[in-house]
Amino acid sequence: MFLNENEKEDYLTIKENGNHELIIKKSRFIATVIRTLTVKEAESAINAVTQKYRDATHNTFAYTIGLNDEHVKASDNGEPSGTAGVPELKALQLMNLKNVTVVVTRYFGGIKLGAGGLIRAYFNSVTKAVEAIGVVKRVQQQGLKFQVDYKKFDETQHYLNQKKIFIDNIDYGAKVTISIFIDEDKLKQLENDLINILAGKVEFELLPQRYNEVPVTQNNYHEQ
Repeated sequence: MFLNENEKEDYLTIKENGNHELIIKKSRFIATVIRTLTVKEAESAINAVTQKYRDATHNTFAYTIGLNDEHVKASDNGEPSGTAGVPELKALQLMNLKNVTVVVTRYFGGIKLGAGGLIRAYFNSVTKAVEAIGVVKRVQQQGLKFQVDYKKFDETQHYLNQKKIFIDNIDYGAKVTISIFIDEDKLKQLENDLINILAGKVEFELLPQRYNEVPVTQNNYHEQ
């Protein structure tokens, strides 16, 4: 995905849209988590989920838009003040997630949870949903294209794999054309290394920058 005006640096977000359900004292809590880059997208997502679960007791929500939480909003949707939307937003922020909207739908099961119980239920609904769906780090990278002779291809590919450089495409023509993406601050060293490997017989073409997504496998998202 190429750069968006709301994306100017690396950040964490959900791997994909999804939902996750918890049963807490007979109440169903369904957390629907959606990537949203703008307030308009967030509001549209909230409306869609609310319509889907229009028979629910509550459809609470929270969103954070922008890499510095420029736009945030939370709603308790009839739950006691501060027991739903705010803990949902807090959960997103503690996991350092950006450009995410969550709607937590509750079907009341007949047992009151109390303010503390509601806060824990809505907070945990979000964190468990994110853990189930997964988190990625969106890394802004520079695209680069170059050609190599077939006799140098294996050595070049080995170097790229060893450095864990993302190979976007390989085209086998008269020569092998390789398209890669790399962190911008590592570009110069890469070019120097390839010039040495290919004995100076290489020309580079810059491609548009874009975000690539790297899975985050640990739970301490705030340290990313």
